[in-house]
Amino acid sequence: MNVNVVCPHCLKVNRIPKKESYAKANCGECKKSLLDAKPLAANMVSLDKFVNNSDLPVVVDFWAPWCGPCLQMAPHFEKAALAMPLKAQFLKINNDDEQSLGAKYQIASIPTVLVFKNGKEIDRFSGARDSTQIESWVKQYI
Repeated sequence: MNVNVVCPHCLKVNRIPKKESYAKANCGECKKSLLDAKPLAANMVSLDKFVNNSDLPVVVDFWAPWCGPCLQMAPHFEKAALAMPLKAQFLKINNDDEQSLGAKYQIASIPTVLVFKNGKEIDRFSGARDSTQIESWVKQYI
């Protein structure tokens, strides 16, 4: 069985074999590693690309640089992302810079984290969580 994965570097869609874990996986287009699991800064175009083309759950943190709980959660969000390469794709959206996305997804408070699967939002939570809580929440959608 294969899965579609969007390259975090060039946004090219790659079809790779589904495995429990990966020692190596590179993009067919830019040749960079698909295992680079650090959360990506996203905008409307890249969010649409990931949500509509990835078979992995897409986990999106809506945050702002002035938000204390957002800054408190940021290293936990990154730690969870790094623990789950090619299991889920983690994105960060600065709600101040992408207000139209915040409005589209009815973000009422930050941080708010959404998870998308098969092109649709399937769950969300608001408020800061630690990496263990984030990982266990995401794992139910893998």
